[in-house]
Amino acid sequence: MNILVLCTGNSARSILLEHILNDAGIGRVRAFSAGSHPTGQVHPQSLKLLDAMEIDTSGARSKSWDEFAAEDAPIMDLVITVCGSAAAETCPMWPGAPVRAHWGVEDPAAAPDAEQEAAFQTAFEILNRRTQALLDHPFETMDVGELSALLKRIGTLQ
Repeated sequence: MNILVLCTGNSARSILLEHILNDAGIGRVRAFSAGSHPTGQVHPQSLKLLDAMEIDTSGARSKSWDEFAAEDAPIMDLVITVCGSAAAETCPMWPGAPVRAHWGVEDPAAAPDAEQEAAFQTAFEILNRRTQALLDHPFETMDVGELSALLKRIGTLQ
């Protein structure tokens, strides 16, 4: 199953979830991430945290969702947005995706410098719990309604 994780800047939350999914979902998912207005660089704290968790970050880069709208782009089965609703962010939508879900997480990059390490750790833990919850189910064989309901429930996990 191909999963596209979208956020605005594609430097923190979407990068974290992309790499968590690829690490934990080997053989079941292939995850990608992108942003509607990418920053052009991955936040250093994202890379530091993923490296500390021994999750491969090779190829990690901030990219535009336009890459995944191209003719030769992989076809996505699932699109997950991770923008935090409380931060009044504009969350990108991916038209035409078979299944869409929103797993909002507050932007750790917006935390004050002194609190960023803890904010990134919190975001990682939430996204990791949600990933494990997804992988605990036979999502590959669920119909769209079942999968949508599951993803909605998972998106509320803190």
